[in-house]
Amino acid sequence: MKNFELFLSESGISIFYVKIGLGFLFSFFITFFSIPTIIKISRRKNLMDEPGIRSSHLRKIPNLGGIAIFYSIGICTSIFAYELFDLYKFLFASLIILLYIGVMDDIVVMRAYKKLVAQIIVSSLVVIGSDIRIRSLFGIFGIYEMGYFVSLVFSIITFIVLINAFNLIDGIDGLAGGYSVICSGLFGISYYRLGEYNYPLVVLSVIIIGTVLAFLYYNLSNYRTNKIFMGDTGSMLLGFLLAFTSICFIDIFIDKELPNVPRYHLQSAPAIAVAILILPIVDTLNVIIVRLCNKKSPFDADKNHIHHKLLKLDLTHRRSTFYIIVYYLMIVTVAYYLRHININLLLLIIILLGFFGAYLPDLIYRLRNNKKITI
Repeated sequence: MKNFELFLSESGISIFYVKIGLGFLFSFFITFFSIPTIIKISRRKNLMDEPGIRSSHLRKIPNLGGIAIFYSIGICTSIFAYELFDLYKFLFASLIILLYIGVMDDIVVMRAYKKLVAQIIVSSLVVIGSDIRIRSLFGIFGIYEMGYFVSLVFSIITFIVLINAFNLIDGIDGLAGGYSVICSGLFGISYYRLGEYNYPLVVLSVIIIGTVLAFLYYNLSNYRTNKIFMGDTGSMLLGFLLAFTSICFIDIFIDKELPNVPRYHLQSAPAIAVAILILPIVDTLNVIIVRLCNKKSPFDADKNHIHHKLLKLDLTHRRSTFYIIVYYLMIVTVAYYLRHININLLLLIIILLGFFGAYLPDLIYRLRNNKKITI
């Protein structure tokens, strides 16, 4: 591969843009041509998602789309962003474990504690083994650099929370996939602007975008025979990779004084990362708060998620997904333009806007009902 890169550079062709183009095309087409086979096998073997209390669908739908997502990302990242597996030795092993646990859960439904144990192992591998961790909070609550052990624990918890939070927003067609495309795009643009040293992460972001766009073609299909869900396999993989890219993003702005590594400064880096991932964070916090207020277990399934509230307003899956993504993109825009203010103030604004978006559908629903009663 290095000889091929040398040949391209001597020819005046940028290897980075070749990787970007081929990474996108290969990731898209691998997923695109894999999913029909997965759908066929799922229907033949009855490996389908049964409608339940949290479900927004009425019929059985294949739910192993995450296998195609892993297949595509695993192949394309190994070829076009292999530097990541050189830098982070346990990254691929973590993805393999998540694939196994996700498929098991999609087929036989694993107990929550078994999934949690697997997530702890995966998070520990990448945090301890690959040293992907949050080293500083940049002044949030007056906390700057954290001790090594505290950093490990905090980073592992962050991975676990984001993996599960992303899993929770996968409740309607297109939402988890569409949001992962937006997040990957935002992180990819950020990495690109931060220079050549971060190009492998740009390629990874593009591969995720290509993979998920192909998945969305089937996930948003109007034909039931073509429809598929990503399942826990896909949502956990994407949640893990977005947690990985967000922690890498924060880590870039810590001055580690490494040779040949550019130094950057953005005091609000953690707040910007929170803004990009605000939907799964706020949705999870909101659901936990509601369940605790109703004296229920935080792990009980219900329909208090943001997407359920929009469906309650008689919106379609596609419209609900569109409105949610547009609103939370607005939060990212606000965070970007206010990125130079005090980090605690910026984080407060982001969280308040996030929760306002979570409760806005409730407000609209009540106003609509009151209007009907008045009439």
